[in-house]
Amino acid sequence: MRWQTVRQFLWGEIPSSNLERRLLLKLDWFILSYCCLMYFTNYLDRANVNNAYVSGMKQELNMQGNDFNKINTIFTCGYIVGMIPNNLMLQVVPPRLWFPSMQIVWGVLTFCSSSVHNVQQLYAIRFFQGISEASTFVGTHYILGSWYKPGELGKRSGIFTSSGLAGTLFSGVLQAAVYQHLGGVGGRSGWRWLFIMDGVITLPIALYGFLIFPDVPSTTKAFYLSEEERAFSQDRLDSDVVHHRLSWDLAKRVLSRWRWYGCSLLFAISGETESFGSNNLMGQWLSAMGGYTVEQVDYYPSGVTAFGIASTLVCATWTDYTRARWPVLVYMCFCCTVAAFCILAWSSPTGLKFFAYYFAGASYAGQATTFAWANQICADDYQERAVVLASMNMWNNAVNAWWPLLFYPATDAPRFKKGMIAMICTCAATLGVTWLVWYLERREQRLANRKAMEHVDQMREDSPSPVEKDKPLKDE
Repeated sequence: MRWQTVRQFLWGEIPSSNLERRLLLKLDWFILSYCCLMYFTNYLDRANVNNAYVSGMKQELNMQGNDFNKINTIFTCGYIVGMIPNNLMLQVVPPRLWFPSMQIVWGVLTFCSSSVHNVQQLYAIRFFQGISEASTFVGTHYILGSWYKPGELGKRSGIFTSSGLAGTLFSGVLQAAVYQHLGGVGGRSGWRWLFIMDGVITLPIALYGFLIFPDVPSTTKAFYLSEEERAFSQDRLDSDVVHHRLSWDLAKRVLSRWRWYGCSLLFAISGETESFGSNNLMGQWLSAMGGYTVEQVDYYPSGVTAFGIASTLVCATWTDYTRARWPVLVYMCFCCTVAAFCILAWSSPTGLKFFAYYFAGASYAGQATTFAWANQICADDYQERAVVLASMNMWNNAVNAWWPLLFYPATDAPRFKKGMIAMICTCAATLGVTWLVWYLERREQRLANRKAMEHVDQMREDSPSPVEKDKPLKDE
């Protein structure tokens, strides 16, 4: 009994049969292995731009003012543009073809980044990389929701999100190693070799996706799934959701409920707590302060990501077991608020600022938890769930397109005073929206339970009692 409790805590719902156990083992290996590797290279590419900037790209491309922020904003604009078309393509083109194809596109563009001669060329490349990389995050959540039950999603979502953070973590280590060993080789700077190595890592993973990705249960032809497992993969989910025909009624269902508004607002705001890591504020702080080598500027911010990975996995495990998602957002806001106050106190010791940036890595824990929460809220309607998940990411990126330019411009390094004040306000707003979503979810559950009880009572009233059934009929 104790072992089963530990197992359920660590890995979610226990399979009900040997058939389900075998199926989940195969899905976890093949789906998670490819999606995690794909997302790893996705975030590796994003982090490499940040690391390249503080490792010589700024000087070599003569970047001025907010050029670095513009690179990230243009990427975000491409990401927003590509999000909905990429999701629609998953309904037309098999995911085992679309995902790897998009990965090849951004891999080739990464190679191109190693040969740019001015920042304008990098702008163009980053826009199209944003379009191609938009296929990964929400697309993977769509795939996970197609194969896994709601009670199985939290842990997988956490592992998937952590793989992206691992890409960020590895990028700092890779950049330091490349700068030390490949800088100047072949007449290329170390940051240019970083993009080449990124492309070399990306392309073989795309080939792996072509070979093993299983599509969705209704269309899968994966060689490692038996006919029995393919049929069961559909049957075990059919009882958990309400199926609707794709029609304009979907828009009515989505817009007439609170779910789309609440979940979209929650991630649009809470996602900005990740600004510590997504804008590499620690790297910019170290670079602006001076006194640190290029290798140190690349290595030290890795601690932010490492703490983010640990927070994500621990929180995902805990929330999957308790099914309570909101405490993670409270924890995230507490950590980011403390970190922002520590950095605002500019006369504080350097060691305290190191602690603050590392402590702020907890902000990454909110991403997996927020999407798991949305999956849980919308579990009864898979079409609505797909729209809500896509909208959450879309609105967050719409905000993120201008947020760094306003609150975290590179010219504000090393203090980022406006950004730290904005972070405190963001955390306060996140707590408010978290309470709102929690309240609306509980109210919806109470109404559903009341309706179910009224239905049961009505059934009892309409059904004849045992005495009435046994009572002989009167002769006419």
